[in-house]
Amino acid sequence: MTLSFGRAVLHRHFARDTLVWAPVARVVADDELGLRLWMATGSPLIREVTVDGRGPREMPFAEWVQTPKKIIQDVYRGPSTLKFNPRGAAYSVWWLFDPAGRFRAWYVNLEEPSVTWDDGAVAGVDLTDQDLDIWVWPDRRWDWKDEDELTERLAFPEHYWVDDEAAVWEQGRRVVPAIEAGAWPFDGTWTDFRPPADWSVPPPVTEGWDRPRERG
Repeated sequence: MTLSFGRAVLHRHFARDTLVWAPVARVVADDELGLRLWMATGSPLIREVTVDGRGPREMPFAEWVQTPKKIIQDVYRGPSTLKFNPRGAAYSVWWLFDPAGRFRAWYVNLEEPSVTWDDGAVAGVDLTDQDLDIWVWPDRRWDWKDEDELTERLAFPEHYWVDDEAAVWEQGRRVVPAIEAGAWPFDGTWTDFRPPADWSVPPPVTEGWDRPRERG
């Protein structure tokens, strides 16, 4: 399945089969390299919060799993991001840009391989984020991110969606040599990316976002 250039799609993140986060992004390319998406600051976002409006990082995980939740429509407030999902890979690489459009950092998001779907009116990409990430700066310095979050959540295997901690760490370590060598995709490719001038922020997705998760 190939998604067309400019198509607005839901980038759905799941905790097993529970939808937890889904920004609307636009397709930059979907080809032999993989899928590239543009997620602009201010884009619509669907996310899971507690009934009083708090997110999972605003409380201990032990409290989060026991607290009633709801789904809300929101907006993405982070930096505009070019996301690249290599075909079949258990990670994605993000290019982060400041408000002036200048490249600021890469971000390696460790995740289950993504699966694409297209229902006609709504299309999307489904995955599970595995929490551990890597910050990569333009000079190729890098740091692990959220290793404390991974450790905390592993203590609750009946609720946590990461089943194989060692595999997650191993996948991250396999990316590091390319980072340190400045090899593709950390060689400067796409650091000058600009979305088409006529791309507006996509409208919110109000129907079809709650379809069952697509699995490969």
